[in-house]
Amino acid sequence: MNYQFNFAPVINNFDQLIYGALITIQLSFGAILIGTLIAIPCAAAKTAGIKPLAWLVNIYIEVIRNTPFLIQIFFIYFSLPALGIRFDPNTAALVALSVNVGAYATEIVRAGIESINRGQVEAGKALGFKGHQIFRYIILKPAIRTIYPALTSQFIYLMLTSSVVSAISATDLAAAGNNIQSATFAAFEVYLVITVMYFVLSLGFSGLFSAIGRTAFRYPLAR
Repeated sequence: MNYQFNFAPVINNFDQLIYGALITIQLSFGAILIGTLIAIPCAAAKTAGIKPLAWLVNIYIEVIRNTPFLIQIFFIYFSLPALGIRFDPNTAALVALSVNVGAYATEIVRAGIESINRGQVEAGKALGFKGHQIFRYIILKPAIRTIYPALTSQFIYLMLTSSVVSAISATDLAAAGNNIQSATFAAFEVYLVITVMYFVLSLGFSGLFSAIGRTAFRYPLAR
């Protein structure tokens, strides 16, 4: 093999990769936050026993889970303008990621809610707690501890999946790499560095979330 490695184009444009990585992190954190805010009321609606609400939530979940993420992005970025709803590429990426992760997080939160012992709920009622107080203090707090590992894994998956948003010219890490590769033709070096950067981000956030989990969830689970 006579290939000569040339990392100079990557080094000279490394600031673009750093900027792209920051956008990727921002999109991922924004999407997991908004997605979780979507998931909590959806999961509550699904477990409340109100069939019309559960039916609507199920439609949302099934549509998102059974359609390609790329098509969802294209629909938001290219189709919604026909209805007068326009987003810039990064905003469209955030909306698409949030809607997508919201569907998956709904099932995660639902599982956490259903893991709570019904006896604890009945005890809350006996103490005179109202419905929203029971949900907030008796159900949600221990449920968050239960679902935390799954939510953090979903964040890592979301961060890696976000590379697809470069298809609509969002300025994430993958898009930065594509731009550098197009200008320098150093495809092997560029994508090797991007691969390493995604790997480091994944390991870094996995370690960070693990440390947060050990610190924040020291309280015992009620039985």
